[in-house]
Amino acid sequence: MTHIYKIMTTGDWAEATRTGAFTGAEIDIRDGYIHLSTAEQVAETARLHFRGRVDLVLIGFEAEAFGDALKWEPSRGGQLFPHVYGVLPASAAVSATPAPLDAEGAPIVPPLAP
Repeated sequence: MTHIYKIMTTGDWAEATRTGAFTGAEIDIRDGYIHLSTAEQVAETARLHFRGRVDLVLIGFEAEAFGDALKWEPSRGGQLFPHVYGVLPASAAVSATPAPLDAEGAPIVPPLAP
């Protein structure tokens, strides 16, 4: 079982739980898929793309839950990143962890299930 993670605002997560699904942030909608990270990638994703953003939450999913909608595609440094071509059903989430900022403004990512 492989876990994958999405960083989003608590407001976006609250909306996803209210409506049943997260349909994507602006970058996801623009790129045509939802960007996710593995446990090994998420801290760098947080540092590069979410520095200074408050009120974040890290949502965990089991990769297998997405079937053919999940594609592993090269991105930063040639690493394969999980991309979901579709929505993230709130019911598929296996964890929701707050990601407060550290002293340098980067979201703190706790130890995660791989």
